[in-house]
Amino acid sequence: MTSDTTTEGLVATEEVPAFPIASERVGALLAQMTLEEKAAQLVGYWLDQGGEVVAPLQNEMAAAGRHDTLAGITRDGIGHYTRVYGTRPVEPTERAAWLWAEQRRLKRETRLGIPALVHEECLTGLAAWKAASFPTPLAWGASFDPELVAEMGALIGESMRTLGIHQGLAPVLDVVRDPRWGRVDECIGEDPYLVGTVGTAYVQGLQSAGVHATLKHFLGYSGSRAGRNHAPVSAGPREVADVFLPPFEMAIRDGRVRSVMNSYAEIDGVPVASDPALLTGLLRERLGFDGVVVADYFAIAFLEVMHAVAADRGEAAELALRAGIDVELPSGDAYLEPLVDRVRSGALDETYLDRAVIRVLAQKEQLGLFEPDVFDDAPPAGVDLDTPRHRDVARRLAAESLVLLSNDGVLPLAVTARRIALIGPNADRSEALQGCYSFANHVLAHHPGYELGIEMPTVREALTAAVPRAQIVHARGSEVEGSDRIGLAEAERAAADADVAIVVVGDQAGLFGRGTVGEGNDVESLDLPGVQRELVERVVATGTPVVMVVLSGRPYAIDWALDDGAARPGAVLQAFFPGEEGGTAIADVLTGASSPSGRLPLSLPRSSGAQPYSYLHPILGGPSDVTSTDPTPLRPFGFGLSYTSFAYEEFTASAEARTDGSFTATVTVANTGARRGAEVVQLYGRDMVASVTRPVAQLLGYGRVELDPGERRTLRFEVPAARFAFSDRTLTRVVEPGEVRVWAAAHAEASAPAPDDGEEVAGVTGGAISNERARAHRVLPGAATASLPVQLTGDVHEVGAADARLVTVSSA
Repeated sequence: MTSDTTTEGLVATEEVPAFPIASERVGALLAQMTLEEKAAQLVGYWLDQGGEVVAPLQNEMAAAGRHDTLAGITRDGIGHYTRVYGTRPVEPTERAAWLWAEQRRLKRETRLGIPALVHEECLTGLAAWKAASFPTPLAWGASFDPELVAEMGALIGESMRTLGIHQGLAPVLDVVRDPRWGRVDECIGEDPYLVGTVGTAYVQGLQSAGVHATLKHFLGYSGSRAGRNHAPVSAGPREVADVFLPPFEMAIRDGRVRSVMNSYAEIDGVPVASDPALLTGLLRERLGFDGVVVADYFAIAFLEVMHAVAADRGEAAELALRAGIDVELPSGDAYLEPLVDRVRSGALDETYLDRAVIRVLAQKEQLGLFEPDVFDDAPPAGVDLDTPRHRDVARRLAAESLVLLSNDGVLPLAVTARRIALIGPNADRSEALQGCYSFANHVLAHHPGYELGIEMPTVREALTAAVPRAQIVHARGSEVEGSDRIGLAEAERAAADADVAIVVVGDQAGLFGRGTVGEGNDVESLDLPGVQRELVERVVATGTPVVMVVLSGRPYAIDWALDDGAARPGAVLQAFFPGEEGGTAIADVLTGASSPSGRLPLSLPRSSGAQPYSYLHPILGGPSDVTSTDPTPLRPFGFGLSYTSFAYEEFTASAEARTDGSFTATVTVANTGARRGAEVVQLYGRDMVASVTRPVAQLLGYGRVELDPGERRTLRFEVPAARFAFSDRTLTRVVEPGEVRVWAAAHAEASAPAPDDGEEVAGVTGGAISNERARAHRVLPGAATASLPVQLTGDVHEVGAADARLVTVSSA
């Protein structure tokens, strides 16, 4: 919306879109502020920078402060303090004492007495020394358990609030499009509904503790060409609207998130940081977001130095402010003097500045920073950031995230195994359990003299504790990266003399060339890094039963370990950076103390050349007779094995539903095995005929259910027809009348209906084209039902904010 009149005594001289309504207190403050004081509220100041590279081009972008002292730097006030706890290892209680004193100084010595808002990274837990390290977001997605993710978010928020932190820079709601992208480990998965439900749960958990969450990265960031960080995005408006946008819509409308961060990327040539159509028109005027938009670190300066759409910092500041970025982070490179000069010269209407200042002051008001007694209390003493509650949630989430990809019976380990060879570069390293944005890999890697600060049993330590009667022989075998083969022979000897060999391979998370996955660590190949494949194959060649554990931040092309040749291990367990209790969770699954229940939150790729790929593809996005290439993944979205078995029975679905209504589907799930286990029941659908091409399978909803042997339970899905919504040829989001089919399945390939009532997609040309390299038919484990038709009736329904977005699941 547009407003000419804002607050009393303040009149806009040009129409400024989405101008906020100020509270009485905010309006009074704004009326007192000088231009410099307004600008100061729109920037951060990054304390403690010491050469550690934790942001893109950080060293190149770091600007000297205008004054030598912190008092001089903040003489006009300050909007944010950047990463007070998360830039270097600091003792939390000592740092809290400093922060309380500094906030009191800002109240006492600055003219307006406004405290700073403190923000930190919190993607895998508060990124601070001695704080709990939770599983990476890919593991959240693999758990298919939003309630547990919300519980984790609340614990993270409590830790942050205790330390005087107000805003967390998480979650990442980028939908994975290409696993070659280094930031995949920060993402939740490849399905927008899974990303949206799990991400919204994190938002609700964090904000329940009084800490504002920040959605990253609006919009389309993960669609960069060839999976290269910051590369241009070529997504069309329909892909943007139907794939990238829904998770943000859910977190804004259902999660009531208070902050959003822009994407670094450009979409069709327009950098997001300079695009008012996205940051104001879409985000605020259409989605109704009324919080604060913060810049990703240095994104405003990048408009000049990387995108070349601005001639200098002042022009970059104007572009960003007009677009809708309220706060420049991490520091005031563009929004201080360059922006003030732009306003004073008359190039930019001051009302744009006021729009952002009102939003920032409103956020501080919501957070209680204007209360007279704020920071009058004593700073926290004896803070424990890794309590038994933290560790319990970390262990449960790690356990639920482990995905068993194959098993010939070698797992769980036989109780008769007395000599276990534990091999691989990730078998005895705590760093291998954590993601790119963990404090250990993000910051502590630059400070080798510091201990980790929390307990984090490695796989070796956890397995030794789990099987005290067995002899565990450890051999590193190889490094994660590099071509050094000197340790391979030792690994072979260890395996040859053992009853079973466990080979732990995968990634080392890091940033910008340090490590194999993480921000700036994009890859051209999806082969395991280094000589790890050779390590596994040589261990398998000894004839000893082998279990391969993949500790990674992305899925790898491991066809040789799953389907092809004699080098196949007996079992493969995928662990997406499972955090501080990940070693223990892995040991529990290996020994059978728990049954694996994780499901792939993204497809396991066949090859690098098959990327980008998504299970959400139309007919011609999959294998067919018109191409000799086969993009079929090694294992599909939603796949995962268990130590027990499940059957799906008595599937029902409503015969019809209105396009603006909902329908019901039910399925009875039975544990047909001999031990307790958890099943993730996935409800899929397909729009059979639509005005634009639609996916051959689409996740509608899901439910996790724990069952004892022989136990049965009926799950009931209440499905809004809007789950079948898409952008039509006019880019209007609609539900069209017609037939849709729905089915329950253990994964996306378990019962995807093909055209013409079951014919193979490869045969859609009716025999006119026959490709000699057509995909061989395969059958993967996993329960499923037949698909049932649901007739959507009524007129074409235009979907709006009032339409339900969530599938509700109940059980009896």
